[in-house]
Amino acid sequence: MSTTDIGPKGPVGQVGGAVVDHIDHRTGAKTGLTWFLKRNIPGETSWFQTLGFAAMAVFGLQAVTGIVLAMYYKPDPASAYSSIQHITNDVTWGWLVRGMHKWGASAMIILVFLHMARVFIFGSYKYPRELTWVTGALLLVMVMFMGLTGYLLVWDQRAYWATVVAMNITASAPIVGPYIADVLRAGTNFNSETLARFYSIHMLVIPGGIATFIGLHLFLVSKLGIAEPPWSKRATRARRAEEASARAAARERQPQGRREVSVEPAPQSVTAEAGQ
Repeated sequence: MSTTDIGPKGPVGQVGGAVVDHIDHRTGAKTGLTWFLKRNIPGETSWFQTLGFAAMAVFGLQAVTGIVLAMYYKPDPASAYSSIQHITNDVTWGWLVRGMHKWGASAMIILVFLHMARVFIFGSYKYPRELTWVTGALLLVMVMFMGLTGYLLVWDQRAYWATVVAMNITASAPIVGPYIADVLRAGTNFNSETLARFYSIHMLVIPGGIATFIGLHLFLVSKLGIAEPPWSKRATRARRAEEASARAAARERQPQGRREVSVEPAPQSVTAEAGQ
């Protein structure tokens, strides 16, 4: 008996297997999951390579807590702050959900920065992973922008004036800056529609973009693999072997020089006769 053969399945196992086979036969989901999950990982992989997954896990936490908060939040300047107070003080476990969402945003930004710093230090942005680096950089921009749009939703004095300063900085950018600021403010100045504009961007536009680019990022990581750390012994041996092979190929391509013909000196008798 092989190690995978554990005997006949029960009724529940048979039904579950039939459902999985039915779905896989029509979608190929099992093949896709096998390609995505079962791949070779470098032997010297460390905890540094888990920063990206940690950031993705925090994003999932932000999505769940954000959905719960959206059930009670009112994106109206007249009631936004009072709805925040209601969530914190009156809703069951509301203080916990809001705290997780608030501090989770800071944790996600820190984790994304650490992840990109690790990628830069390890040189994981080099060939053939340039597009993986680009998608990660765009994810960093969207994460920071999501933090900016979420900061205003509290609608207190600190959030209001901090966002005013951020919009003034954006408007000072050349050419497109004023137009971007007008779109975000829903006008030339802060008004009653600014909060709703930030809320819709924070809840719909940016999370959709982040989810899309996370999927693309994971696809590229699965396709191209995880880069080995700089101190990897296997990578060092492979690099040295590649350099030795390149040197050997260069020597073979080098044209052979002409052979020098050695001329022995003539005997003294012949030299003397030539002089007479």
